[in-house]
Amino acid sequence: MSQPPIAVLNEHPEWQKRLYAELTRRGLAYVELPLHDLHFNPAALASPYKLVVNRASPSAWKRDHASAIFFAQSALAYYAEAGARVINGSSAYRLETSKALQAMLLERLAIRTPRTRVANGAASVRAAAAELAYPIVVKPNIGGSGAGIVRFDDRDALEAWLGATPSFGIDGTVLVQEFHPARDGHIVRVEMLGQRHLYSVKIWPDTTDFNLCPADICQVPAKGEAAAEASGDGSFELCVVSAPAKKLRIERHEESPEVIAIAQKIAQAGKLDVCGIEYLVSTRDGQRYYYDINALSNFVRDAEEIVGFDPTRVFVDSLEAELKLLG
Repeated sequence: MSQPPIAVLNEHPEWQKRLYAELTRRGLAYVELPLHDLHFNPAALASPYKLVVNRASPSAWKRDHASAIFFAQSALAYYAEAGARVINGSSAYRLETSKALQAMLLERLAIRTPRTRVANGAASVRAAAAELAYPIVVKPNIGGSGAGIVRFDDRDALEAWLGATPSFGIDGTVLVQEFHPARDGHIVRVEMLGQRHLYSVKIWPDTTDFNLCPADICQVPAKGEAAAEASGDGSFELCVVSAPAKKLRIERHEESPEVIAIAQKIAQAGKLDVCGIEYLVSTRDGQRYYYDINALSNFVRDAEEIVGFDPTRVFVDSLEAELKLLG
């Protein structure tokens, strides 16, 4: 029996429901490959799938699937070498799973990003912080959903945290970064499909903590409902965890040609087939700062109401086009 032409690599099936529903609606056969329970034969260099869609998430460690984060890199390389077309392959995934690499890419492209140092221990964090202006944030290199990000307003607060022997994440590496409160309390998420700008949205995060997932859990506010106050900061990530827990204000944003050109540059340099790029305008200096690159794009909930169309359908359009090219 022949294999379906499409395979979806992931460890969180709940996040794939809309994608699977759209593939099923179109009669496109697919198989789910669970990264936390998968094996492959490196000697079998003929992929059974024409198209492999990478939906691996760096937040897998939060679901006791930390091994999936690292296994995915090998699996993506294998399927590409075996002849499959891989959507968001190894290069994109390396970028997704390293905030240090994201910062380096933005610097290389001369795109404004918060001043950052990369460290791997208490002494190096302390030295890095001394080169920056408070307030600062310390964030794990491999995070997901804003997990593990901590803000410090002064050196004493940082010292108290370091004295408690904190975790530095699953790879022992952290970014020490200047904190930028967002002007008007919102950040902007720019969604790209290759070089195509799909949409941008403004998001007013709940800043009671950094464990935020505004892209896929936000809901359109009821008429007359007051928006929650938020400051924004350049450290929020977008996903679909804790959907019932938070209700965030979100609205469509008419993007400037300048930002779209920058997003296109990031997508091309990062070899990103689909991505979400986040920025804010800082209250510190009024400048625009880009701070997060997401290769796992879950798109916005209530899309038709917020952005006027269903981006999942557009994404599947691109998958169908890829299949036709593959023959």
